[in-house]
Amino acid sequence: MSGIGGSTFARVDQLEYRLCKFANAAAQRRVIRRFFRFVSRAGDGPMWVMLILSMPLWLGSAGYEVAVRMAVAGIVGLIIYKILKKFLVRERPYIGLVGIDCAMPPLDRYSFPSGHTLHAVMFATMTAHYLPEWSLLMGCFAVLVAASRVILGLHYPTDVIVGASIGYAIARTVVL
Repeated sequence: MSGIGGSTFARVDQLEYRLCKFANAAAQRRVIRRFFRFVSRAGDGPMWVMLILSMPLWLGSAGYEVAVRMAVAGIVGLIIYKILKKFLVRERPYIGLVGIDCAMPPLDRYSFPSGHTLHAVMFATMTAHYLPEWSLLMGCFAVLVAASRVILGLHYPTDVIVGASIGYAIARTVVL
């Protein structure tokens, strides 16, 4: 299947090859691969649902509005992510580049943008806005999720950069 970004992505993929290969080499070490698989799975949807549902526990009655805002942001992020993946169809690095190993099964076929990174940055940004004392923890977690996607051979660096940018933009829009 070729999408709108096919030939453009082919050129960019080659520019990112060295960085992908360098990051993916870390996944050859079992302890690193297991750690980043854990981080990546922690960045799946159920984690974010638990975070959303916990907002009233942390913020009292104000947490209900925050939970609704986070849920709306999550849905908007999912819609944007699905639309972009459908039309831009960028193959994952382990498919398109020689020497990149898939260290974890992907949730879907295409890589652009990184939905894990989009949601990690979006929810980290929103959580930091409403619970500033969680800023460092959530920021570090979002960075680890983004790194995990490249290290595991599932995304190019530009996938996570664009995913992070979209996630941040959604979060800032929803909390204003």
